[in-house]
Amino acid sequence: MVSGDQQKAFQRKLRSGERHLSKSCSRMNRWIAECGRSSLEIEWDRQPYESLVRAVAHQQLNGRAAATILQRFEAGFRGKHFPTPRQVSRADPELLRSMGLSAAKVIAIQGIAKAAVSGVIPTRTEAEKLSDEELIQRLITLRGVGQWTVEMLLIFSLGRLDVMPADDYGVKSGLRLLLQRSDLPHNWEFPELTNHWKPYRSLAAWYLWRLADAAKDRDSP
Repeated sequence: MVSGDQQKAFQRKLRSGERHLSKSCSRMNRWIAECGRSSLEIEWDRQPYESLVRAVAHQQLNGRAAATILQRFEAGFRGKHFPTPRQVSRADPELLRSMGLSAAKVIAIQGIAKAAVSGVIPTRTEAEKLSDEELIQRLITLRGVGQWTVEMLLIFSLGRLDVMPADDYGVKSGLRLLLQRSDLPHNWEFPELTNHWKPYRSLAAWYLWRLADAAKDRDSP
């Protein structure tokens, strides 16, 4: 569990990041002034295995549907906490299907569980010693786990502050709005368009998500 001092240190980093983003980009400066302080929340106690399982469960589903499936998943095994890798790897696939997981997700999730048992997926302590790129290259070998999935783990579970998920539609939408473009930026444009936000690109992504959300709210009837 993260200590109070560690949480305060992370909050100080967020404030430093906001100042850096504001100074590095006039458009971002105006949006931060309007949006206010960031509230990037990190699951400090979550293991990479659990983060990956949750991410796969959410793929191609809205948040409510995925939450319902995950509730069934957690309730379907003995214990008070998230099902362990051994429990999931040994489970009858039909049991997992009965919880609402598709056949493809069952295969992916049981593969993730087996990879956690074998040590391919590092523990949180081990992951904290690996670079972003090392974790991406190690984990994208797993079925159902792409670069975007690992980037979400890096940001929201490990608290890495310099990740720019260029494949994320919300980030692309926010960047389009920020730059007042008519088209979504291409992945190959991201270094030129976002590298000046280093080393706080995760925080920039958070603000781009908020910008895209704000535009949706304005457009809603």
